[in-house]
Amino acid sequence: MSQKDAAIGLDAPPTTKPQGVGRGAWITLGALWFIYVLNFLDRQLLSILAKPIQDTLNISDSQLGLLGGLYFAFFYCFIAIPVGWLADRTNRVAVVAVACGIWSAATMACGMARNYGELAVARMTVGFGEAGGVPPSYAIITDSFPPGRRGMALGIYNLGPPVGAAIGIAFGASVAAAFSWRAAFIVIGLVGLVAALALILIVKEPKRGGLDPVSATDGPARAGFWETVRMFFSRPTLVLASLGSGVTQIVTYGLGNFAVLFLMREKGMTLENVALWYALVVAIGMSGGIFVSGWLIDRFTRRSKRAYAMLPAISLALAVPFYIAFVWAPSWPLALAFLIGPTFLNYFYLSSSVALVQGEVRPNQRVMSGALLLLVMNFIGMGVGPTYVGMASDFFRATHPENSLQIALYTLIPVYFAAIGLFLWLAKVLGRNDRQAGGAA
Repeated sequence: MSQKDAAIGLDAPPTTKPQGVGRGAWITLGALWFIYVLNFLDRQLLSILAKPIQDTLNISDSQLGLLGGLYFAFFYCFIAIPVGWLADRTNRVAVVAVACGIWSAATMACGMARNYGELAVARMTVGFGEAGGVPPSYAIITDSFPPGRRGMALGIYNLGPPVGAAIGIAFGASVAAAFSWRAAFIVIGLVGLVAALALILIVKEPKRGGLDPVSATDGPARAGFWETVRMFFSRPTLVLASLGSGVTQIVTYGLGNFAVLFLMREKGMTLENVALWYALVVAIGMSGGIFVSGWLIDRFTRRSKRAYAMLPAISLALAVPFYIAFVWAPSWPLALAFLIGPTFLNYFYLSSSVALVQGEVRPNQRVMSGALLLLVMNFIGMGVGPTYVGMASDFFRATHPENSLQIALYTLIPVYFAAIGLFLWLAKVLGRNDRQAGGAA
């Protein structure tokens, strides 16, 4: 490894057997995972309950897309930066707990909204709170697990979204069918408030960089804000990982925010169908993809860091035909069968990009770097995806009122190829860096 690489603390592929993992690390991972489940469950309720919310508040697809897209993303992405800066200097566990309390209270407010304006403010507040959940958790997990175990640990942590989405689908749809969509928001918010308090009591703050090589912990105890920002955006590997992930999320968030509405309005599903069958597809497909990707990352990045980019590129290429078949399918059972492919393959990028970024920076820059990764990929994906699909659906409704969402979802196909191209570009850069590091060693 070159002196430059050692100075910035690259998490090089291990050449020996990875260190063991203690019980405390698994408790930390489990607690943070549960918080992440609630994080994504709160976030997904809006898309799961889109149709009854539209019926009650009389809002359009464009307005719905803005709620789950640009409005939410603006607060979620940009608040993550000061939160990341704060967490790098304070107790990261406390930051996660306070954030969970804020987004849970805001989720309850969503259930009490009387009009679109009140719902929009509540959703933006959910985004404000959720900004403090994920970046500090990435750093806490990275400091709790040694190199060589982090890909799997982050893969397990990133099972939070599929599990949260699946529970949200099953619970939210069932409660909405039995009571009302408002009750689902209020109950989940109450659970989050209890979880925030429990986190403080269960999880201890790990030592920053305590499990890293000595060279990785060299440098000042606290990294400067602008120093970290300049470092992040000056390094092609970090920028390309962020852009590739962001473009991928245009598909995942665009599809995820409108899949239930599409299946109910244009394929004939009911809330009861959604609660069982759609929940199973998301639980099996997304969780399987994220878990398998974490295992593959740990396995193949020991040979070459190019695997951080090649695995997402290959998985997205394999997902394209399944996605096309899902949008085309004439019935909801057939559509769900094809949807298993994209839900399994669309999320390989997540654990890969997170593990790459966390391993490429110094321990005192991990929270900020995680926040910058989320800023780029979520502002692109979360900000553009749902907003675009909602507006496209309203645009096509004038000429295709029966299948406007189907046409809007078809227009996401070229985005897949843009994401694949960015990850192939990243693979080329990582391969060049591997060769340079090998020559300088």
